[in-house]
Amino acid sequence: MNTMTTPRPTTQFLTRGSDVIAYDVQGEGPLVVAVPGMGDLRTTFRFLTPTLVAAGYRVATLDLRGHGESGVDFDRFDDLAAASDVVALLEHLGGPATVIGNSMGAAVAVVAAADRPDLIERLVLTGPFVRDVPSPPGMGLVVRTALLRPWGPRFWRIFHRKMFAAQVPADYLDYRDGLLASLTRPGAWSAFQQTVRTSHQPAEDRLAQVEVPTLVVMGTADPDFKDPAAEAALVAERLHGRVVLVPDAGHYPQTEFPDVVGPVVTEFLKA
Repeated sequence: MNTMTTPRPTTQFLTRGSDVIAYDVQGEGPLVVAVPGMGDLRTTFRFLTPTLVAAGYRVATLDLRGHGESGVDFDRFDDLAAASDVVALLEHLGGPATVIGNSMGAAVAVVAAADRPDLIERLVLTGPFVRDVPSPPGMGLVVRTALLRPWGPRFWRIFHRKMFAAQVPADYLDYRDGLLASLTRPGAWSAFQQTVRTSHQPAEDRLAQVEVPTLVVMGTADPDFKDPAAEAALVAERLHGRVVLVPDAGHYPQTEFPDVVGPVVTEFLKA
């Protein structure tokens, strides 16, 4: 597995009301903005970014509200709020751009593409949650209860590891420690719990409005979906996009199998 990374750039901050969104930018060329999922960091794209930079793209990655180095004092942490942050960043950096969204970040990308088609020219959705996927009765309550303090951080540490179906990168333990440190700073765990309650209905409502070329990348062993291949096909059909299945990969294919995902995304961007 190729785990090439580039030196971490200086964190920048975009003011959003009374708080900030943390982001960084690497490379030169057409703009790509990458959005992580709930309970994750912008450095989930640490192996994909060097591939895109080497291919001639300017890559911006951002932390969701309440995550990473972004502020925790927002009053909303849902898809619509996060999409407004992406739109603000695109306006700041100068779009149009390709937006890559992982997990909840895919819903954010769909909302942004539907609301501001002038700013987004392509979508790449990995392990995408763009609708409220049916789950066993009571599962939502079980998860929300498990995330309560004081056992919540331990539950998320275990849960996050299980999202990797075949392997974890060599730096995973350090990455996970940084993730938990960001989520347990003052105010962050409350923000995270609010994020967990997010409904993706606003994204599903907008699927028919998205008209840009779309690539859906799904791990065949993604534990977040009962049938990952079927979910990928459903999402791609509704967005008139195409699917790439990554054998044995879990919920973070861009991190678990960067040697597969990097070339696929680069080819899609250059098509």
